[in-house]
Amino acid sequence: MLFLIPAYLTEQTPLEYFAPAIKSYILNTDYFFVENEKTARRVIKFFCPEKPQSALKLYLLDKYSETSDLAEAQDLMKQGQDFGLLSEAGLPCIADPGNIMVKWAHKNQIRVVPISGPSSIILALISSGFNGQNFTFNGYLPIDKAERKKKIKHLEEVVQRTGYSQIFMETPYRNNAMVEDLCKVLNPNAQLCIAANINHPSDEFISTQPIKFWAKNKPDLHKIPSVFVLGR
Repeated sequence: MLFLIPAYLTEQTPLEYFAPAIKSYILNTDYFFVENEKTARRVIKFFCPEKPQSALKLYLLDKYSETSDLAEAQDLMKQGQDFGLLSEAGLPCIADPGNIMVKWAHKNQIRVVPISGPSSIILALISSGFNGQNFTFNGYLPIDKAERKKKIKHLEEVVQRTGYSQIFMETPYRNNAMVEDLCKVLNPNAQLCIAANINHPSDEFISTQPIKFWAKNKPDLHKIPSVFVLGR
């Protein structure tokens, strides 16, 4: 089986926020596909401090990976070895490259087991007050200034035309620049939700306000995991 194991959004999240089943699935195998080895070891230790780190067999699965790079792991799965799949944060396969192994598992009649856990994208949406029936996750916006401005204007037009909520992210160290761009490009009355440090017990920040508010009250989001939602 291939277990899709959720990671925390922040290490400060209380353990009781998570389903006990997560620990059971991690204890079930020593074999894992991981986006980042250091992060994965911390996540495993968070849920199962008693599990020996030396026993872990970790296979790197990042945005550069292809299924052909994972031949050894695939052979083990065909022989009956269970694997876990860990993202760096939240649910695997959302804003995460893990889907290539899920696709492979389906093609090879290997059972895929999704485990409930947090998704910053969904938590931001349901906390925004925007349309949760129709929405689009746009991933990361372009780095190029002109292209990003064009994309932001496009997302605003989509919201106004369709009412569909538009969700996107930025690399944490560029969050403040993203807020600056949003304030410069969007209509002052456009509605923006900023959701930062989701699931942090004391520093969680989620607020939906018009752009004219954010222009005068810019939060400092430098290196803080954040999700942005445009809606109406």
